[in-house]
Amino acid sequence: MPKDFSRTRRVAEQMQRELALLLQREVRDPRLAGVTISAVDLTRDLSLAKVYFTLLTEDITKEEAQQALAKASGFLRHALGEKMLMRTLPQLRFIYDDTLVRGTELTNLIDQAVAEDRKKHRETD
Repeated sequence: MPKDFSRTRRVAEQMQRELALLLQREVRDPRLAGVTISAVDLTRDLSLAKVYFTLLTEDITKEEAQQALAKASGFLRHALGEKMLMRTLPQLRFIYDDTLVRGTELTNLIDQAVAEDRKKHRETD
């Protein structure tokens, strides 16, 4: 039975923090100014890291951000190597995280349904 705080999970959390700081402070690409790291999933053998990102602004599309992150992945991996004490660092694969967008859409749908229900309820009274 796996532990609640496995090594993989701890390393992934540290990678998320370090990548967020690197994007904020050291990456010079202006396309990545509105990019945040929402999660990191590591394989059990620590060979691959799926890095999930979100966009805070609409200045750039998710495809452009993904290309910019892929281009910066060598720099990010090298900088992670200096900050994290690991023998080998995983390959970084960047994936757009659309949970915030879907959550906003669902909230809007629920609000719209509630407003229509109230309107119908008022009309019947």
